[in-house]
Amino acid sequence: MPSHVEESWLDERDKEALQHIQHITSNAGEIQRQILSEILSTNANVEYLQQHGLHASTGSSTFKKLIPLVSYEQLKPYITRIAEGDDSPILCSNPITAFFLSSGTSGGEPKLVPIYEKEFERRLSFFNYLMARTKELFPNINWHKGKAMNFHFAKPDHKTKAGILVHTVFSRLLKRSLNLKSVESGNNAIPDDILRCTNTYQSLYCQLLCGLYQNDLVFQVGAVLASGLIHVFKFLENHWVDLVSDIRRGSINNPKITDLSLRESVMKILVKPNPQLADLIETECSKGKWKGIVPKLWPNTKYIKAIATGSLSQYIPLLNYYTNNLPIFSDHYGSTECFLGLNLDPICDPNETSYTLIPTMAYFEFLPIDTTNINGEVTQELVDLVDVKLGQEYELVITTFAGLYRCSLGDIVRVTGFTNKAPKFSFVRRKNVVLNLEYEKTNETDLRMGVENAGGVLKPFGATIVDYTSYADTSTIPGHYVLYWELLIDGNDHNTQTNHFIPSSVFNDCCFAIEESFTTFYRIKRSHEKTINPLEIRIVKSGTFEKLMKLAINGGASMNQYKTPRSLNSNQIHFIQLLESNVVCSYFSQKNPRVGLH
Repeated sequence: MPSHVEESWLDERDKEALQHIQHITSNAGEIQRQILSEILSTNANVEYLQQHGLHASTGSSTFKKLIPLVSYEQLKPYITRIAEGDDSPILCSNPITAFFLSSGTSGGEPKLVPIYEKEFERRLSFFNYLMARTKELFPNINWHKGKAMNFHFAKPDHKTKAGILVHTVFSRLLKRSLNLKSVESGNNAIPDDILRCTNTYQSLYCQLLCGLYQNDLVFQVGAVLASGLIHVFKFLENHWVDLVSDIRRGSINNPKITDLSLRESVMKILVKPNPQLADLIETECSKGKWKGIVPKLWPNTKYIKAIATGSLSQYIPLLNYYTNNLPIFSDHYGSTECFLGLNLDPICDPNETSYTLIPTMAYFEFLPIDTTNINGEVTQELVDLVDVKLGQEYELVITTFAGLYRCSLGDIVRVTGFTNKAPKFSFVRRKNVVLNLEYEKTNETDLRMGVENAGGVLKPFGATIVDYTSYADTSTIPGHYVLYWELLIDGNDHNTQTNHFIPSSVFNDCCFAIEESFTTFYRIKRSHEKTINPLEIRIVKSGTFEKLMKLAINGGASMNQYKTPRSLNSNQIHFIQLLESNVVCSYFSQKNPRVGLH
């Protein structure tokens, strides 16, 4: 780790956190044994462990012998009982005080994840590590005077039948009245009161207004996910006129901002009119050219903070477009079930980001992939954290203090190295197959690689794929894959004249490039057996994926956690109908993919 950090930027808590990172990564195996022992001793009398014959044993060998590998769905009946008011020790000896809510956009229906106060404190330590390490990575930033502009989107809380609070992790932070500067990269330019607002339009408008007004102080622009940050930039494109007007006058004149507490919070920032700043923003935004808009409006921005790994890597070209290739820092990797890893390395190509697993967060096990038989039964033992092999891919399995025992997260990761004795890993894909017609089982990585290769075909024509999703269309015989694309062409949002800019043959070539990226099984069934019809790309209007996101949020998803689903199924017909209503043209693959490629 760098040693040239300005001492003034690191307070005692930061220094302690950095020392603790060194300690826990250097003693990862022992830490993991202690974590499992503590989990099992604390929860020795819970119903779930008793049912499986684990009576007060805290050893890993007995635990692994008696407790099965499960999915969340297998634990769901126990969690439902807790949510409905059964206060006996079902999964956890500590009373469950809340549930964290997953988005449901990456793997199905939203999940309720049990939590209690001490376990939440454990998660807070993760943010302390993150804050300290970020200061260490960026020693040239004035952490006392500068401001981070981190956009967040609160979601309304609700309660279970038994009155137990259900909310997102971020909402929990705000409910605790924590100032986000304790868990963010420096003082946030956006007041907490604004971040608490659950009206997406009013919240985002006021967040941008505060961030723009303090533009010279901002050293970092960020959101939890890259997709969320793209939404912020799109919002700026559509609403800059009102924002400029309010900055010029030093007051909120937008009639859509009706929340009085929100107005009061903003006016603590907008202390006076700033016509000079308004002129600057107006000059840049009125050009209608959004390439490099971030450094133009926030000239002291040093880096972008947003998770842009896995399926979110799709947004890297767009982030580069808006930020003029500012460094992208994917700082952490986590899930609603458990916080997992930190990016402890200096900024690198976001496609090469690795995360160091933090061994105090939970007890971790790893299932080598391709170790299940035809019935889906595990045929190989799970591997401990310190026994993983470099270059091997694994499915992550966690055991937590709050009652998830040997629960698969459904994430496939690849070991890329080690920080002391703790493994570093890159996110590969979700476990679930995304497209399947004839048992060819196309996964998320296959699809992403295909879209990236097709993006290379479009690049010479000045086109970028803004977003995409897919589904396996069985209305035709044989069935075929359908991909929905939204495009950005030479800095202009796609319109109905796309085929006037780009020849249809180019899109035919895109279809072919995607199909050639798929597995041998797909290509055999498509080219030789003819049991799959040619792949189709359907181009949709500009803003379609924004509408898709709003539809998901209206259905209960959190904007902070929202990820565009990379595949849709028959249960998501409302999503498919929205996409279909915005299709402007479509193209089919005109050539059979070659079989002997891989």
